[in-house]
Amino acid sequence: MSESHSQSLREEFNRWAEAGRGDGMEQDHLPITLPVLSQLSLRATDNVLDVGCGSGWLSRRLADLVPDGRVVGLDISDQMVRLARRNSQERDQILYINGEAGEIPWESNFFHHAISVESAYYWPDPAAALKELHRVLRPQGTAWILINYYRDNTHCHQWGSLLTVPTHLLAAAEWEGLFRAAGFEQIGQQRVADDSPTPEKYSGRWFRDAAQLRAFKAEGALLIRARKS
Repeated sequence: MSESHSQSLREEFNRWAEAGRGDGMEQDHLPITLPVLSQLSLRATDNVLDVGCGSGWLSRRLADLVPDGRVVGLDISDQMVRLARRNSQERDQILYINGEAGEIPWESNFFHHAISVESAYYWPDPAAALKELHRVLRPQGTAWILINYYRDNTHCHQWGSLLTVPTHLLAAAEWEGLFRAAGFEQIGQQRVADDSPTPEKYSGRWFRDAAQLRAFKAEGALLIRARKS
């Protein structure tokens, strides 16, 4: 794992936290995340790991679904972790920790589920991260990776040149191969379309115009799910 890569990620997402961008992630990612949460079939006593938790928006939703379990939010940015802790002061079953997906500071065979939303393509070493997810999951535990930036959706390829940190633009088949190499079984994938309203005119930097944004949302995010034997 490249220490310089990890440091650049930490610094970039610390800047995001200081700029208040952490709190906007829920609005941006909720349309593709809610359909995935409905598939998890969480039990009240489950332990869940949220990898790349940011300001904790997903961890708090998970905590509502596992009131007698434990939610652990992991993020490389210490500023995001501070923000998440501040936003979750009354949620006793949530714990936020600073760390990397490739070196998860947690015991083996603990979590029933691990989920990561819009984080995996930033991981310095995706192969090492998936091996770590496999390690911390219990037998029959499941891993869920949801990403909007992947090779099969051509409408997001321009993001790589706009982001200030390195990313991995992998195809769905490549992600499946990494899951398999990490020891996972019952690996499956699906697309999760974003059905939120699209403005008639788009003036942001991530898409060429509103038509490309609509095409991107219709193609959908990539969900990879797998189980530990």
